[in-house]
Order: sequence, then C-alpha cells, then structure tokens
Amino acid sequence: MFRVNVQNVHKAYKIYEKPHDRLLEALLRKPRHTVFKALEDISFYLGIGQSLGVIGDNGAGKSTLLKLLAGTVRPTAGAIEINGRVAALLELGAGFHPEFTGRQNIHLNASLLGIPELEIREKEHEIIKFAELETFIDRPVRTYSSGMHVRLAFSIATTVEPDILIIDEALAVGDMAFKRKCVQRMNRFKEQGKTMLFCSHSMYHVQELCDKVIWLENGKIRKAGTCDEVVGMYEDLCNRRKDKIEDVETIHPVEEVLEQDCRILSFTAKSVNGKGIDLLRLNTREPIALEMEIKVLADGVCPGFGFAVMKNGEEILGAGITQHDGVKYGPYSKGQTFVVRYIMDSIPLRVGSFLLLGAVADESGLLWYDKKYLGPFTIAAGKGVGMISLNGSWEK
Repeated sequence: MFRVNVQNVHKAYKIYEKPHDRLLEALLRKPRHTVFKALEDISFYLGIGQSLGVIGDNGAGKSTLLKLLAGTVRPTAGAIEINGRVAALLELGAGFHPEFTGRQNIHLNASLLGIPELEIREKEHEIIKFAELETFIDRPVRTYSSGMHVRLAFSIATTVEPDILIIDEALAVGDMAFKRKCVQRMNRFKEQGKTMLFCSHSMYHVQELCDKVIWLENGKIRKAGTCDEVVGMYEDLCNRRKDKIEDVETIHPVEEVLEQDCRILSFTAKSVNGKGIDLLRLNTREPIALEMEIKVLADGVCPGFGFAVMKNGEEILGAGITQHDGVKYGPYSKGQTFVVRYIMDSIPLRVGSFLLLGAVADESGLLWYDKKYLGPFTIAAGKGVGMISLNGSWEK
C-alpha cells in the first residue's frame, strides 16, 4: 500500500506586471500575464514507512512541492493521492493566526489537520510541554520569536501522531536543545514505520534520515533514486560550480552553546608516534594522527565523532565518521575528559589549500555539538596531475 502517489503534477502561477492587469484581463478577455512554471511533470511513489528527501537549489520548486503534498495549494494539472493523516511543518508561521494566542493556535492548527476537538484537548499539555512554551502559551503568536514559532509548529505536527510527516528545513531554526528534541522525535517517527518527506540543504541530514531522494531543478525532477546516488550527484555538481576557493583564513570555530553534551577542548595533528608536525611542511604520503580532547557535560553520553579534510569551510573532500564506521564510544559521565584519536594513512592531495576538521555529535550523528578547524595548510605542487595523488601500483 502506498502513502503518497504523485502522478504528472504541474504547478503554474500567473504573473502580472501590474495589479490592475488582473481586472483588464477579466474585462478584455485577453491575457495580460506571463506564466511561471513552478513544477513540471512531477511523479513519484512513496510507500508505508519510507522517507523521501527533496533536494535542489533555491527556487527549484522544493517548497512548492511540499505545499502541494500538504494540501495548502492545488496542482494546476496532475493528481496527488494521499492515504493517511498528514501533518506539515512548512515555512515559518504557516497555519498560525498572529493575533491568536499559542493555545488558540494549537486548536486552530490541529483542527486544520483534521484532529477531533477531544483529541486536541487531550494532547494540549503534551504539545505545550514539548514546545517549552508554558510561560508564553497564552500570549499572541505575533510576539513569539522565530524559534518559538518553530517549536510550537513542530510540536503540533509531531504530537498529533500523523501517518505522513512533511518537514521543510525544520532543523535550520532553533537552539541546540530544540534540535536535539527534533532529531529524537524524527528518529522515533522512522522507527514506528511512519512516512516522512524531508526538504533540507543539509545533505548529511538527508542521507541520515531518508531512504530515497528526488533532486529538483527548475521545477523538474533531474534525478530520483537511492539516497547515496542522488546526493552524490548533487554534491558533485555543487562542488564543480565552486571555481574559486574561499578565503579559509576567515573561517572560525562555531560559538559554544549551553546545551552541548560534549565539548572539544583541543584539536591537534601529530605524527603516529605522538610528535608534533608542521602543517606548513606536511608530508601528505605519511600517516598522521588527528586527536581531539573531549569534555563531557552530561551523564550517560554516547557521543559520535568525525574528522574531515575540507577544501573550504563548507566543502568536505573526505571524512571518517564513527556512525558510518560502526565505532561506538561511551557511555561517559559528566565531567569526564578523554582523547579521541584517528589515524589517516595518508592525505592523497597533490596541490592546494585545505583545512582539517574535528567534530563531536550525539549518538545518532544527526546533531553536531561542537567543531574545530586546523589550518589552513598548503600543499605545494609536485610531479603529477590533478588535485589528488593516486596511491597504487603497476602490474605487467
């Protein structure tokens, strides 16, 4: 059985140069508009328990597609069939009346989702508690911050136990504590076999949360398939667009946040025998050890770790991540400090300026607590061609 079936869906908008052109068009019965095709010939199928990631550049049609699936807008052509209760977290403030209180908006928003009034009353306390808005729940929503908006919307959408959850960049706004609760609830949602559609610019979160992906470009599906395949193609395109390396000296570690469960005290690169190395004279063919000293800020923590070689502050060339490698640490107690060590057999880079990154995450690997950079370090060009050096041998 399917949850979502989208067949040959199109969405077009009429664009008028001036407001009165609408009236003139109606009176003269001559077109005075241009047509903007937001989506063209979109088709896909989503079964029970599957998670779909929607990726693409800004303006590709991602949010329009999610609005169609949520039922807030209608398609110009084609058919959308939904089986099950749908809850959607779309753009900031969607579905809220600014003059109503948070409590009134809970009832308004939940009723729009088709939730009976008795069920809404039963879940009201749980929604307020999850959103952490007990003090502000009877104040008008127009007085809420963006983070409070998102907490309330996410709490409503996930507490009403939908069969299908639609999320548009939910992890882009909010503090660390809220993001942790989002991740936990979304993981539980997957474990329960529910269906999820997730739109994000974070390819890491898409890969961790979704089974398959559709890549939208100019309103059309450029590629649909498995998560690793489609995300890899999209990242490759994005990397090829970057013909200019950013000024890596402007990159700084992220600011400390109070809700961290772990913190990085130091991040260093050494030789495998523990001696210091000069990043400005790095021998990329020799192994190096990357070390992070970690401080634990809460009890029972089982953190995840990652080390990466980066072209700039955003573009990762290669990484080692504990969750992907099946390595587990912990549990640890509050106040403990320890060192995480990762051996890189070599850095197969031939020329250019690069950074090293060390990061610590929660157990799921979806919520990153802290990160630090080393570098930039520059590799002078030697004999060879291209950015990387291949480590291999010849046979004849």
